[in-house]
Amino acid sequence: MTIVLLGILGAIISAVIGTFWYSMKTPMGKVHLESTGFMKLSKEEQERKMQEMKPKMWKYYFTQMFLSFLTSAFIAYIMLEQKAYGIGVAAIYGEVAAIWLCFVIPTIGQALLWGNCEVRLRWKKFKFGHIFCDRLRIQFDRITR
Repeated sequence: MTIVLLGILGAIISAVIGTFWYSMKTPMGKVHLESTGFMKLSKEEQERKMQEMKPKMWKYYFTQMFLSFLTSAFIAYIMLEQKAYGIGVAAIYGEVAAIWLCFVIPTIGQALLWGNCEVRLRWKKFKFGHIFCDRLRIQFDRITR
């Protein structure tokens, strides 16, 4: 039950951070919108696109919340399970950092490398956007345990 609650809490924290992080008001939000081609559209086209997306947006948020729940629940499971076996907190946090470094970062990099992102924006988006935001979310997950 604790793992499920921590997974839900992590998903909520991830949604709040991600919504702010990728908003038009932040530098990363602007890089993200530029990489999707949104900034090349006229103001009218941007408004039309946003209106088109509004009815479908709950599906995207729900899917992202579910994926964030899976990540947060897994981190909670690892931390609680290892703590039960007497493994030190430093080792547990080290494993969480290793999961981030060895699995999350390559997944993000591969998505940018092979995805539909302009070459000139890939490194900027990788370095400042996805890695930092995801690291923040994992840090908040750890704090809430």
